[in-house]
Formats: sequence, structure tokens, C-alpha cells
Amino acid sequence: MTTTPGSHARSGAPEPPEASDPEDHPADSPAPGTEDAADLCDQAQDLAENGHLKRAAELYERAVAADPRPRVQARSLLGLAVVQDQRGDLAAAREAARRAVSTGDDRFAPRAAHHLALSLELEGHHTEAERAWRSLLEIGGPAHTAVAHYGLAREAEGRGEHDRAEEHWEAVLTLPAVSAPISRLQADTVVEAARDLAGRLLERGLPGAAAAAVERGLSLADDPALRLLRAAAHLEHAIADTGAIVDAADTTDPDVPRPGADTSGAAVELLAGLLALRGDPEASARAWRVGLDNRDAETVDHVRHRLRRGFAIPEEEQEEGTGKPWWEPYLEEAVATDSAPALAGELFAVLTQMHNTIGVPVAEGEVRPATLREAMEGALRAPSDLVWGQDVHADFRRRLTEAMGGQDVLPEGWPDRA
Repeated sequence: MTTTPGSHARSGAPEPPEASDPEDHPADSPAPGTEDAADLCDQAQDLAENGHLKRAAELYERAVAADPRPRVQARSLLGLAVVQDQRGDLAAAREAARRAVSTGDDRFAPRAAHHLALSLELEGHHTEAERAWRSLLEIGGPAHTAVAHYGLAREAEGRGEHDRAEEHWEAVLTLPAVSAPISRLQADTVVEAARDLAGRLLERGLPGAAAAAVERGLSLADDPALRLLRAAAHLEHAIADTGAIVDAADTTDPDVPRPGADTSGAAVELLAGLLALRGDPEASARAWRVGLDNRDAETVDHVRHRLRRGFAIPEEEQEEGTGKPWWEPYLEEAVATDSAPALAGELFAVLTQMHNTIGVPVAEGEVRPATLREAMEGALRAPSDLVWGQDVHADFRRRLTEAMGGQDVLPEGWPDRA
């Protein structure tokens, strides 16, 4: 129940420019002057928003060629970088982004560095991506500083350098003073970084640290994914606590206090359920087996009572001398291994097969004894190939033998060799 580590924070990345009708801006129109570059950027953005990426790139290039003032130049280059990225021309996109960064514009240069770093990271160019994140760290304001630290944390995690990553995680999750404003970009980055870090920490078996990261994200937004991660962290704590009780019930160490039988039984049931909820049915089955193999008979009784909870006939209500129904070991195993749906599926499949085998001759009004007998024998053999099938046959043989005064009247291998 964890998130996938290394998810990329795209919050605040430049939006793809959008569009107007290309016919409004013929390609052979006069070259713009400096004063026209901003208008060209507006037109290019409208074009790209409507999917006319090639024409948008042409207008951004014309705006760049006009050599406008630095702010418009940076905007033009950033827009060009985004559009070329959308078109799949990564080399041109990165060149435009680098040129936008070099303008030093305090608004568009950080966005270009953000775009460039993400592009490099997604393509696996991690050394270059780290340089771009560090460039963003130098030129960005508080929001982009958080974005840069998040990127650097991911790069360090990717190299397995958890200690180095820790300082960047701490930097991105550290919020300004209560009185200081926080931008939407920074808030979104903190929430996404909290999700990412919590997922990584859970995978490393550190639920306490994961819960702390979650709380820092929840301080900014009531995010459902963060709540789920917090629940996963609590689940791991619960598994640790109940596991300690089960271990204490099974220990031979005289210095470890043993829990009471009822406490041990409850701990086994809860631990098995939590492990199944985590998605670890094998560990869940082991928890039940540890409880059933306990040296203390009273503890075993409590565990078995909880394992059998919900059975059709409670053990204490069975008639004396009748013994357990043949199917109860399979039910116990199904509960212990969290495979009751599979067992139910087998039963329904066999029931359907038996119904079909007998139903066809009945529906057709069959009266020939040999054909009817063949259908009945086929229905009897329906469960034979399943692990519990031979016990069905053995139980019938036992009951028939008792009814016949102890004489076994069935042939060997019945009904498969009737």
C-alpha cells in the first residue's frame, strides 16, 4: 500500500501554449519589430492551445528573432521550448530552454530551468538533470527552490544516496513561517514530495518517518493519497505491535512475559488479517500456523475458535461423537491462507458441472437406464480432480459402510473406476 517512488513533480511546469486560427497569421507576413514580439507570443500560445504546434513554433521563433527586451525574449524561448517538446523535437526544446535560462529573467528563466530539468530527468539524463536542478536552485524564488530540492532529492534517491537525499527532502518539506505567504506551486510541490517520500520510507520499512512526512503534506492540503499513506503507516505499526504479542506467546525466553491465551488468540487473528490486508497472504497463513502450533493448549483453542468464526456449525455445537465434517480442514486452510474465494469458486464450478451433466438428459426426457446411469456417474466424478474431491468420495464410502453394518460394498477406486 505504497506509492511508486520517484514520481515526478510537474506542478508548476510551463503550460503548453495554445491556439487561434493559423489563417489569421500567414507565414509570409512582415518580420515583426521589437514591439510586436509580445503579441506574437500571445498568438503562438493561442495556436498551441488548439493543437497547431508547428505554426506556434514558427511564431515563437519569429518572436525570438525580433530580439525583444529580456522579459519577452525569455517568454518567447520558454514557449518555444514547451512547443518543441510537445512536437517531440527534444534537442530544439532543450536548446530553447537553455537560452531562456541564460536570459536571467526572474519570471521565465526559473520556469525554463524547471522544464529543462524535468525533460532531462524523464529521458534518463540524470547528470545533466541534476545540473539543471542546481541551476534552478540558484535562480528561483521560494517556490522554485522547493521544486529544485525535490528534483535533487529524487536524483540522490536514484543513486541510492539516502543520506544526501535527506537534506533535500528536509528543505522541500520545510515550510515558511506562519506569517509568510506560500504560493500554489510551493504548496503543490510540498504535497507531492510528501507523498513521494512517504511511499519510499514505507518501502524501506520506516513507517514512523513515513507518517511524519505525511503530516507535513497534510498541513497544507487534505490530500486523499496522503491519508491513504498515513493509514498504511498505521497498518505497519499495528503489524509490528500484534507481531510482538504473537512472538511473545511463542517464546521460550523466561524473561519475556507471556500474554494470556485470549490475548494471544486475538493477536494472531488480528495479525493474520492485517498481513492479508497488506497483500501478504503467505505471511498471514504463517501467523495462523504459529498460533495453532503454540505449546499452550488453551492458546491453541482460542486461536482455532477465532479461525473457525463464521463456520456454519460452531465446533462447540457439533453433536458428540459425530466428528468434524470432512470439509472443515479445507475451510480452516482457506481462512488461514486467505483463499476462501478460490475454494468457493471451485465448489460453484463443480456444482455447475454436476448440474449440467445431470440436467441435459433430464431436460431431454431421457428414459434409457444406461444413459441416465452414465450421466449420474459423470456427475459423481465431477470433483475427482480437485484436492478435496477424494475426501468427498471417502466420506460417502464411510457413511455407506456404516449403513451396511460395516460392509464396504463399493469397488476399489469408486467412482472413477465404477
